[in-house]
Amino acid sequence: MPPAAALPRPLALETRPDAGPPADAPPSRAVAWELVLHRLVRRELRLLAELSAWAPATDPDRTRTLTGHADLLGRLLLHHHATERELLWPALLRAAPSTRPHAEAWTARVAGLDDRLRGLSTAARQWGVACSDKARNTFALACLDLADAVERQTAEEERDLLPLLAEHLSPAAWAEVTRAARCPLSRRERSLVLGLALEDASADDRARLLAGLPVSTRLAWRLVGRRRYRATVVRLRGAPPAR
Repeated sequence: MPPAAALPRPLALETRPDAGPPADAPPSRAVAWELVLHRLVRRELRLLAELSAWAPATDPDRTRTLTGHADLLGRLLLHHHATERELLWPALLRAAPSTRPHAEAWTARVAGLDDRLRGLSTAARQWGVACSDKARNTFALACLDLADAVERQTAEEERDLLPLLAEHLSPAAWAEVTRAARCPLSRRERSLVLGLALEDASADDRARLLAGLPVSTRLAWRLVGRRRYRATVVRLRGAPPAR
C-alpha cells in the first residue's frame, strides 16, 4: 500500500486564532496536516452524534451507514495517533529533546482517547445486533462523549505541541515521517477523507490541499472521487456537502 502521501498534505497553516502557531510563523506542513485532521474529526463526530440521536433504531440500512462512518473515523484517528506516537513525536524529540515532557503528557492523554474510540466501536456493533432504542442511544452518547474528549485533547495538542513542531521539525524530517507512515484505509476511504478535509476549507486551503497530493490522486478525485463523495454525504446526512 502506498505511504500516507495518498492523504492530503496541505502546504500552509490554517489561519485561525487558535490554530497553533501564529500566522507569521514559518509554514509547516506537519502542523497544517494536524490542524486539518483535527478539524475534520471534530466536525464529523459532532454531526454523527446528532444524526444518530434522530435515527430510527430498527432501520438496518441507516444503522450500517452511521456505524460505518463511525468505524471510518475511529480507524482514521487511531492510525493518526499511532503515526504521531511511533513517528512524529520521536522525530520531534530527536530535533528537540527538551520537548519530551510535552510528548509524554500527550501519550497519557491519548491513551484514554483511544479507549473511547474502541468503546465507540463496541457500541456500534451492539446497535447493529440489538436494533433497539437503548443501543441506538448508547451509540449516540458514545459519539458525543468522544466528540467532547477529542475537542479537549486536540485543543491541548494545538496549544502545547503544534507550536513545537513548527519551531523544531524540519521539512526533511516531516518528509521522512510521511514516507514511513502507511495508511490502512482503502483507496475509496482515502478519497472520502479527502472530501471531508476539503469540505469546509477556504479556496486557498483547498488549492494547497490538492497541491499536496500526487497527480494521479488529484485526477482520480476530479473524475470519480468528488461524485462519490457527494453521494456518500447525501446518504449519511440527507443533504449534499456544503461545497
